[in-house]
Amino acid sequence: MAVLTSRVGTLSFRNPFLLASGVWGESGESLLGAWRAGAGGAVTKSIGAEPRPGYPNPTIEEYGRWGLLNAMGLPNPGIRQYPREIAIAREAGVPLLGSIFGQDAREFSELAVAMARTGVLGLELNLSCPHAEGLGSEIGQDPALVGEITHAVKQAVKLPVWVKITPNTADPAEIALAAEAAGADAITAINTVRGLAIDPELGRPVLAHGTGGLSGPAIKPVGLACVWKIAEKVRIPIVGVGGIVSARDALEYLLAGASAVQIGTAVAFEGIGLFGRLPGELGLLLDRLGYPSVSDTVGRAHRPTVPAPPSPGRPNH
Repeated sequence: MAVLTSRVGTLSFRNPFLLASGVWGESGESLLGAWRAGAGGAVTKSIGAEPRPGYPNPTIEEYGRWGLLNAMGLPNPGIRQYPREIAIAREAGVPLLGSIFGQDAREFSELAVAMARTGVLGLELNLSCPHAEGLGSEIGQDPALVGEITHAVKQAVKLPVWVKITPNTADPAEIALAAEAAGADAITAINTVRGLAIDPELGRPVLAHGTGGLSGPAIKPVGLACVWKIAEKVRIPIVGVGGIVSARDALEYLLAGASAVQIGTAVAFEGIGLFGRLPGELGLLLDRLGYPSVSDTVGRAHRPTVPAPPSPGRPNH
């Protein structure tokens, strides 16, 4: 079977399927559960300087199997409380990245130092939440601010730093370039796509906050396009996120330029058991298509002069 080991810079994972931040990683037990189910690694819930209750209900609107629209408001217990959850997962050997969010470079760097002390293998900077005022994509749409924050974090810690960028901007590749220039070790693309649902009977938005972030299969083409464009511009690794529910979805991201992928909304639909299913399915798919390893697929679609193996069942013209 094809080799499923995935490398993102200096970090190595047993397979390319990582638990994304925000859906399942609130507790140490849930992070550990994803690992035991078969995930290659996990990213924690996004953690801030202080406890944050998030927005009032309703916070989620479902669109069947196509996705979720949510405006949770980054609820979290704060950096002083969360390390005990990380300890549960780290003691069991789970490869973890700590996700953090803040208002400015100083807050991000202070959080980075605190998160680094927990024993995580790397950091993911949440610069892309579409519905948190003064945070997330409000910062992450500005290349100068992205560069400033990334540089401050890299000066503060020695860990690998992944920058999670927003699709809600004119040119995500420009944001990725700013992060790379400031020392980022990898780009995570993408976070949710800004969206809105309105209840015609009530005549008002469905979510209490109004706008939210759309995730799930409906945004896969957006995520793929962002990874594709970023891969054309940056040299650092990319971690693809958005709408992955199958091994074929994951392979599309790899071919577009991702070195690994993260899964979030599919866990909400299917549970962590999908981490036991997807690696084996990807291995079989790679074998059938003639790829000896995950690394052989990364960015392959950008090299048209090197013929890709024919897809079974489709005519070769």
